[in-house]
Amino acid sequence: MNRDQLLAPVFVEMADSLTAEFDVLDLLQRLCGHCMDLLRIDAAGVMLADADDVLQVLAASDEYTRLLELFALQHTEGPCQECYRTGTARTGVDLTTADAAREWPHFTPAALEGGLSGASAVPLRLRGRTIGVLGLFSVSPQPLTDSDLALGQALADVATIALLQQRTIDAVETERDQLQHALHSRIAVEQAKGVLAERWNTTPDAAFHLMRAYARTHQQAITALAVGITDGTFDTRTIPRPTSGR
Repeated sequence: MNRDQLLAPVFVEMADSLTAEFDVLDLLQRLCGHCMDLLRIDAAGVMLADADDVLQVLAASDEYTRLLELFALQHTEGPCQECYRTGTARTGVDLTTADAAREWPHFTPAALEGGLSGASAVPLRLRGRTIGVLGLFSVSPQPLTDSDLALGQALADVATIALLQQRTIDAVETERDQLQHALHSRIAVEQAKGVLAERWNTTPDAAFHLMRAYARTHQQAITALAVGITDGTFDTRTIPRPTSGR
C-alpha cells in the first residue's frame, strides 16, 4: 500500500476523534506512529508547553525518543526547543556536523549516541500561537523532502485541533487548563508504566504497549486505567503479562 492509500484512513481517524470523547494521549501516541509510517522516519515525539511555558514530552514513538527529548529539556536546547521558541519549523538538521555540535553541545552527542543523525521539528499552532512541537528524527542525516515536511505539518495541525477540540475556546486560561490536564494525564501514565515495568521485570515500552492495548480492548481511557494501577484500585493481574523479560 503506497502513502496516498495510507493517508485517507489516517486523516479519517484523526477527524473521527473530534466527534466524541477520546483519549488525548492515545491519539498523540498514534500520531507518532503515523509519522513513522508516512514520513519514513525512525522516531517521533510530541512536546507541549505547560502552564509555566515549559515544554514537556507527551508522547513518543519509543522510550529512547522520550528520554532524548527529556534530556533536551534539561539543557533547554535542541531543534524542538528552537522550533517552539521561534514558532517556525526547524528542518533538515544534520547532527553529524560541527555546527550542530556547537549549537547544541548536550543534545547532539546524546542523539548521535542513540543512532539518530537527522532531525526536524514542526510547530503545533493554534490561532498563530505555538503550543507545542512535533519532533521527527531519523538514522540518516538526509533531510526530509518538502512533501514529507508539508505532510508532517498537516499532521501536527490536525493533532492541535484534536487536542483543543472544544469549539467554545475563547480564553488563554481555558487553553492552558486543557493542556495542563493532558500533561497531568501523561504523568499518571508514566507512573503506571513504572509500576508495571517493575512488577513484570520488563521495559517501560513493553509495559506501556500492554497497558494501552488493554485499555483499547476494553474501551477504557488509558489515563483512567493508569490512575487505577498507581492507586491500587485496579488488579493488574487482569492485564496479560509480557512473554519475555528485559
